[in-house]
Amino acid sequence: MKIRVGFGYDVHRLGEGEELWIGGLKVEHTKGSIGHSDGDVLIHAICDALLGAANMRDIGFHFPDTDPTLKGIDSKVLLEKTMQLIRQEGYELGNIDSTIALERPKLKALIPEMQSALARVMRVDVSDVAIKATTTEKLGFVGEQLGIAAYATVLIQKV
Repeated sequence: MKIRVGFGYDVHRLGEGEELWIGGLKVEHTKGSIGHSDGDVLIHAICDALLGAANMRDIGFHFPDTDPTLKGIDSKVLLEKTMQLIRQEGYELGNIDSTIALERPKLKALIPEMQSALARVMRVDVSDVAIKATTTEKLGFVGEQLGIAAYATVLIQKV
């Protein structure tokens, strides 16, 4: 069996009056992600990890922010298309381990719903989607609430 590992990382600035989308959910907060799409950093990090594991470049290559048809797009659509791309190459997801770095709001109560949303879009078992949340102890751009970051590691395998 051929297995591959991929790593993804994404950041977005936070701004007043923007919507905050994380893990496929709209999260109530006074600030939201600034981005070409809906700015869902977790989904973007997962897409990058999946594409990297399959040696298929990155999210910006497949879904460039210069494409006006992608302006404001729901990142769940990008994740679904990313899964189609890796499946066309004969890969299937083994598992995801991911971390969201955000000072506020606290996400602990939303993580199970995020896992379910992502598993549904990817057509995988919810137990294959691990999501953790952390702060940066008020350090750096995340700690100062200027931005949000997400990290994802994936395992894919040839089927």
